[in-house]
Amino acid sequence: MRSNGTMRGRRRRRPAALLTGLAVAACLGLAGATATPAAARPAAQTPAASTTTADPVGPPQTNFLSAFLYSATRPSVVPTGANDWSCKPNRAHPRPVVLVHGTAENRYANWAALSPKLKDAGYCVFALDYGGTQGPVLGTGDIAKSAAQLGAFVDRVQAATGAAKVDVVGHSQGGMLPRYYIKNLGGAAKVDKLVALVPSNHGTTLIGIGLLARLIPGADVVVGAGCPACEQQVVGSRFLRDLNAGAETHPDVTYTVISTWYDEVVTPYTSAFLAPARNVTNETLQGHCLLNTTAHINITYDRTATGLVMNALDPAHAQRPPC
Repeated sequence: MRSNGTMRGRRRRRPAALLTGLAVAACLGLAGATATPAAARPAAQTPAASTTTADPVGPPQTNFLSAFLYSATRPSVVPTGANDWSCKPNRAHPRPVVLVHGTAENRYANWAALSPKLKDAGYCVFALDYGGTQGPVLGTGDIAKSAAQLGAFVDRVQAATGAAKVDVVGHSQGGMLPRYYIKNLGGAAKVDKLVALVPSNHGTTLIGIGLLARLIPGADVVVGAGCPACEQQVVGSRFLRDLNAGAETHPDVTYTVISTWYDEVVTPYTSAFLAPARNVTNETLQGHCLLNTTAHINITYDRTATGLVMNALDPAHAQRPPC
């Protein structure tokens, strides 16, 4: 197990880090403004955890903001390389890769760069939308229900590909949510590897904002009504206490966590890490590229992170991540 969580020296943020932070705030604000409480949402609006073959395919993108804006007017778009239901795993890559987006995001916004790279590398790639009505701002619903959607999607991937197990790559909530599926919904028998980019494994203070909401009477209820997943990811939530009770990992699954010193959403960044175990690897981008200042939302577009994901999925052919 490797851990590169020690912060060294004073580091300078680039303007891009601030811009991505503002993008996160905008997405979360939009989620709170547009999400409909689950109790008030008609059953017909509950999204399926799968897609149809008619879903349009979007072009590769180089950053989250461009991809998110593209998805805003194309709510069912899939990233290049994903959801080819005729794909059959090969001997080199026998397990399909399932991509799980984060809170207030969607499959295209998160994976418009990584999905085509995985496809080009020879993987069968699948990406789902979950946790909200159809649209660009998803992943806001109750996490346990979203985990069930992931389970249904994995079942569909297995049926289409004939694979006994899948590997899961997730961003933020999408890196933590599969742990609920593994622990509580039978996912341990269906997942071989979980690669989590800046996951909210132990919650976030949202730079103190999340904890402040706890101090204001009724504020956490308001947050939970508009975005149940947001309230569930604040440090100390009942959901996270239950998820992390006992062993944090399952012995039959291999876990890789990839974090960054500059994470402005999952704060402190070390809260992404899982407890040390033989099947756990905790990484930071800066452990491989000291001057890398990529923050939370753009990490799925970062080439060092992409290299670490590729290594985690295929450790027998691991290469030095680009810097």
